[in-house]
Amino acid sequence: MQIIDGDRGVNYPQKSEFVKSGHCAFLNTGNVTKSGFDFSETDFISKEKDVRLRKGKATRNDIVLTTRGTVGNVAFYGESIPFQNIRINSGMVLLRANPKDIAPYYLYCFLRSDVFKKQVFSNGSGSAQPQLPIGALKNIAFPLPGIEAQKKIAAVLSALDAKIDCNNRINTELEAMAKILYDFWFVQFDFPFDFASGKPAQNGKPYKSSGGKMVYNPTLKREIPAGWKAGIAADLFDFNPGLALPVNKEASYIDMNSLPVTGFMTNPPELKRFAGGMKFQNGDVVVARITPCLENGKTALISLMRDGEVGFGSTEFIVIRGKESSLSAFAAQLSRSASFRQFAISNMTGTSGRKRIDAGTLETFSLPLPPKELLLQYEKTAASLLKRMTNNAQENQHLTQLRDWLLPMLMNGQVTVE
Repeated sequence: MQIIDGDRGVNYPQKSEFVKSGHCAFLNTGNVTKSGFDFSETDFISKEKDVRLRKGKATRNDIVLTTRGTVGNVAFYGESIPFQNIRINSGMVLLRANPKDIAPYYLYCFLRSDVFKKQVFSNGSGSAQPQLPIGALKNIAFPLPGIEAQKKIAAVLSALDAKIDCNNRINTELEAMAKILYDFWFVQFDFPFDFASGKPAQNGKPYKSSGGKMVYNPTLKREIPAGWKAGIAADLFDFNPGLALPVNKEASYIDMNSLPVTGFMTNPPELKRFAGGMKFQNGDVVVARITPCLENGKTALISLMRDGEVGFGSTEFIVIRGKESSLSAFAAQLSRSASFRQFAISNMTGTSGRKRIDAGTLETFSLPLPPKELLLQYEKTAASLLKRMTNNAQENQHLTQLRDWLLPMLMNGQVTVE
């Protein structure tokens, strides 16, 4: 097995050389998670820059392992990854198995196991900035049955991973549908409208494009549908409303790194003993209030906690909750909208490295207030999408638990695959 380091030479890319799309994906620590690759925020370098770099170029079936900061996250560069060119940064290594001796996916499965993680933490170094030296990797021991047995084990585990990946891709599409619906109804003002009754209706015609009356609003300085009013976010939502959480009880915990850059959280929160922080419940939306997380759009619609549970998390969150009824879907989309994020970013205070937005400032965000029946209609329509997303995420929890339960038994021979 080869251990390949990233390039640290004079050609290492500067921040100014990264672009949002291009020839070669250049991985950052956010791209390699506990659950594999996450390409929601990816930097790229040009072909010319790629050619000048000497080391750290991935080939198919390589495994990426983080060795600095968040140590021990792994991702498999298989055929399903859409990028033909990938390079690692200086805080990662590539593990390249000889397929005659080690099935690459078998190695990847081992690197996700608790057995490997225990060895990682015992061999790592550095308290302020945890590191896993390449020399320590050479001392990692792992079970190595015959190559055919490895392939069979890999086939079982990869089938579970494929289903998990399929559910994640479905959720991405469902969330995109919820966003499109929000944009049509509340940005383009083409919500379904029954012109005969003069009210929003599920089977109505698109309001604006069907000739619905638009009226200039001097407060918002733009046209909005007739009958709508200018308002602020506090008219619809409570910000950091608070909840009762028993002291010294175990509850779902979300840290800043676990917040996705989408409106929906697909990974279950970890359980921790409550030690203070912002409290939330299912149906709440949490928004990062600190740079650079706010600029990256880190938000989450909470839906994966146990029924009736109160969770907690970083004080760098702001919790948003509908005042009179659940407005979870609307809040999730609003908090990720360009206008809301720009308002938040432009009103941040503090030093350049640690700017923050206050909940009281977000309360003053101006928006056109839709009729209550339209808001409830959107929630009802989006609820079916969110329910499917939650079901898929919960199924992934069970599949992940099954995979992690099977993994050590398959590797030590307690369970065999015929």
